[in-house]
Amino acid sequence: MSKLKIKRGDNVIITTGKKEIKGKTGEVIEVIKKEGKDPRVIVAGLNIIKKHVKPSASNPQGGIVEKEASIHISNIALVGKDGKAIKVGYKIDGDKKVRIDKKTGETL
Repeated sequence: MSKLKIKRGDNVIITTGKKEIKGKTGEVIEVIKKEGKDPRVIVAGLNIIKKHVKPSASNPQGGIVEKEASIHISNIALVGKDGKAIKVGYKIDGDKKVRIDKKTGETL
């Protein structure tokens, strides 16, 4: 499995997808990497779905719950200081490997 350039806590923009969420920005809550499956991310407040939940001990009422659904990692990009999508590269800084903005060269 390859190394991902997006981490939890990063501010991202949705580049493609549904008309309602395309172009919106949010913070990555979770990065989902499973063996044999494509990586996906969950972005706070975006890609909201309605899930029907059966009554259980923890939720005796049941009902319809709204929650964030995952988005394929290829449909998002990191946001730079200007609010636009940026490409991420890597650079060795001393003995550490750091992420950089490919256009400006700034560390992220």
